[in-house]
Amino acid sequence: MTDLSGDPTTPVDYKYLRYETYDEGTIARIVLNRPRYRNAQNRGLLVELTEAFLRAEGDDTVRVVVLAGEGPAFSSGHDLGSSEYRAERDPGPDQHWSYTCTGATHDAVESRYHQEWHYFYENTKRWRNLRKITVAEVHGNVFAAALMLTWACDLIVAAEGTQFADVVATRLGMCGVEYFGHPWEFGPRKAKELLLTGDCLDAEDARALGMVSKIFPADELHESTLEFARRIAKVPSMAALLVKDSVNQSQDAMGFSTALDACFTIHQLSHAQWTYRSGGESPVGRPEDGLPDWKNAPPIERADPYRP
Repeated sequence: MTDLSGDPTTPVDYKYLRYETYDEGTIARIVLNRPRYRNAQNRGLLVELTEAFLRAEGDDTVRVVVLAGEGPAFSSGHDLGSSEYRAERDPGPDQHWSYTCTGATHDAVESRYHQEWHYFYENTKRWRNLRKITVAEVHGNVFAAALMLTWACDLIVAAEGTQFADVVATRLGMCGVEYFGHPWEFGPRKAKELLLTGDCLDAEDARALGMVSKIFPADELHESTLEFARRIAKVPSMAALLVKDSVNQSQDAMGFSTALDACFTIHQLSHAQWTYRSGGESPVGRPEDGLPDWKNAPPIERADPYRP
């Protein structure tokens, strides 16, 4: 991992991201940059994302951090099988260092528990509590683990036509993603509906629930998000941070962090069940287990209240 304990303005050569600054450095923009894979989250991207967030946090000039995605979609979720993912996971010259430590050497269930806690769960909580105001600038598909990146941000701005969905229950037999913000973001009954059907919300649906703050035409998303960020950057930095902490701590007092901790453990139970049922072959459900083949899945449909 890059050492960012020194000068946060030192250039960093990211492989899977772009790090940009605007308005004399008061706004930092982190761009997921794997458009070929619709910004699916491989380990290298997630580690770089932590580095980039810490870079922005360490820079006292930065007031607002925008998280965006290059290409046709903000993010399609976890990388489940690209060649880059396989190379960084499996032993060999291209293996990512994180697959040799932080529990990776233990047996399948214990290894996954350690690895997902570090790289899917704890880092998302860390981003949620970043000492800067964060804005997710999303478009296209925001599926499964992409929801975690989005929900870790303080505010969400979406392009018209954006779709939000978690399909891991219907396609992989899992109970949701590792950072289980669904009941808090969707509401309890809507969370159950969306998880059990695999249907999506569009940007207007998400705005009606209070999850999305602003909706802009796709070709205006970047500039309009910057204008929104500029409004926030004018707020004194201490006042902005205390607003964030007041809301986050109120949410925590209502049980948010405790519930997420419990749901992460339940998520691991779901992995353990499929690991057991597959004889150690897979941590998720497969077509041979009666689930559809997610690689050939049909388009996700909007959660229409007038459609069964």
